[in-house]
Amino acid sequence: MRITILTSTRADWGLLAPLAKALRAHGEEVSVVAANMHFMPQLGDTWREIAADGFDIARRILPGATPADTAATTLRGVAEAMREIRPDCAVILGDRYEMLAAATACTLERVPVVHIAGGAVSEGAFDDSFRHAITKLSTLHLTETEAYRRRVIQLGENPEAVINTGAIGLQAITGAEPMPLGELEESLRFSLSDPTLLVTMHAATLSPLPPERQIEELIAALESRRALRVVFTHPNNDTDPAPLVARIEAFAARNPERVCTVPSLGARRYTSALHYVAAVVGNSSSGIVEAPSAGIPTLDIGIRQRGRTAADSVVHCGNTAQEIAEGLDRILDPAFRRAARQTVNPYYRPDTTGTMVRAITEFRFHEHSYKRFHDLH
Repeated sequence: MRITILTSTRADWGLLAPLAKALRAHGEEVSVVAANMHFMPQLGDTWREIAADGFDIARRILPGATPADTAATTLRGVAEAMREIRPDCAVILGDRYEMLAAATACTLERVPVVHIAGGAVSEGAFDDSFRHAITKLSTLHLTETEAYRRRVIQLGENPEAVINTGAIGLQAITGAEPMPLGELEESLRFSLSDPTLLVTMHAATLSPLPPERQIEELIAALESRRALRVVFTHPNNDTDPAPLVARIEAFAARNPERVCTVPSLGARRYTSALHYVAAVVGNSSSGIVEAPSAGIPTLDIGIRQRGRTAADSVVHCGNTAQEIAEGLDRILDPAFRRAARQTVNPYYRPDTTGTMVRAITEFRFHEHSYKRFHDLH
């Protein structure tokens, strides 16, 4: 098969890379189309990670000045790429606005879409609507939980085309050896001595609180807990990240002995860090989906991920500095940290990558060329 992987962020490529490698090892012809944040120097120029993983980039689609501009350039660029590559299917993960544009382009070029991680709910961001819209443009659905599988079917999708595979990122945490602690610390030029937090805070696009205020409240909470060390990664570009990055960098400049900022850790350093930090803090989906499999707590801040299935090791809190500080105290309580080591991750299933490879390569896309709404009875 000719299979195209569509990627636009450090986060989705980190999850998709093992699948791309597994499909290629299976004998399939795999191409990669990269867009948006991969080509933003302030967010790490993460297209280099795709090359480092051994994949040429078949087409590069640069970000626009605004999310709408980026969506427009992505739609045009993916459509042109599909006409050139003519893949048997295109693989999309998640719920970002430019991935909705990519799915639209594939539909217009009659390329079936394989959608990973549909059926979830994250009520605090535009992504929630984008995810469900991508579902309706997709032919094959690989969901992270059985509840999400049922929700995709509820949206009218054919049950035969909806498969619960588990979350794609968990095998990298449970099955791969992390970087040695010394090597990771050397690459960061920062000690991960306990207690160190791994912090990522994106804009919650449907929150009444402006993104700048969201990050200021988090920083105020971290300032009030000066015993904590912090590895702070940069936010994505759901909104202009520059004002948020400026505040993060200023926080680090005030606290150079205990705060490290990194535009992008990359997949290997990120999954390795989960084995050594005390907790994950912020509002990234990774704190809910991946972190529990590392046996560490997560503090999920604000409404961005509201509604998403979560393990017992995840604590939700409000946006204010006081609420965040109280949440930090709770997740770092020794008893809670011990309990987190035993938590059951609802996103885990054995051999997720292998299940996905079989689902994609055995699916008869030609028999599903017309979308029919599946009614529940």
